Amino acid sequence: MRIVILSPSVYSETACAMAVSLANAEYTPVAALALSTLNPKTLLRKIGQWGVREVARYARAKLIPQRDEAVQRVHNPYLRPLLQHKEGVFRSIREVSTLYGFPLTVCNDQNAPASIAQLRRWSPDLIIFTGGNILRKALLEVPRLGVLNVHLALLPEVRGMSSPEWSLLNQVPVGVTVHYMDAGIDTGPILQRYEFPDVFACETLNDLRNRLIAFGIEKVGEVVRALDHGTISATAQSALREDRQCEDRQFFAMHEWLQTRAAQCLTRSRSASVTGTPHE
Repeated sequence: MRIVILSPSVYSETACAMAVSLANAEYTPVAALALSTLNPKTLLRKIGQWGVREVARYARAKLIPQRDEAVQRVHNPYLRPLLQHKEGVFRSIREVSTLYGFPLTVCNDQNAPASIAQLRRWSPDLIIFTGGNILRKALLEVPRLGVLNVHLALLPEVRGMSSPEWSLLNQVPVGVTVHYMDAGIDTGPILQRYEFPDVFACETLNDLRNRLIAFGIEKVGEVVRALDHGTISATAQSALREDRQCEDRQFFAMHEWLQTRAAQCLTRSRSASVTGTPHE
């Protein structure tokens, strides 16, 4: 199984952890294509998600190595077991590619003709998307099987942005979906859905999101193995929509006051799990 990883940045923890997880499952990637660290869209997206101060901290941790393990900062603590290396942590996908012996190409646009040409040269069976540009048809058609994505919610019930929060607000079980990408937003055929078993252990929405990312990376290994052995096939979302009688709709970035309500839903769920009383 020839696998290529698409990374939103050379310093993406998610891409690094995905590559290590696949290697541990004996599916070492054949290559990785990463957006430039100074890519304006990536920087703006991260500033919107984390804020300027947190982005600055993240950049400092990646660009300035620390000798003391206690101060080697990892943004998502649930990825640390995969990022741990010798006496430190992987700081970039370049370090991972060097250790595991696969090439890394850095680009400014994953959909650019030069990027598509490079992907074709690698001849992947499967591309795994860990973030970056909205992918266009030319890229989606490169891999033999398709482009795999981990969506942080159950599809087709919750598509789009702020998906863990919308799951909580709409009383949809929190989970992840491993699916093929198509030209739509989270509309591609589904390979597997997984409900997340540790929602009640999450103290904050950020904690929930970080745990879901780590959970999704773990489940990708299972799906890749099943694809390699031919024991899994994709299901169109239209068929699942009919089975679950859910609406065909897409959610967008959540307003702050709705995020507060979602956080309250999480808190009530945690309290109910402790007391054993149902929450409404």
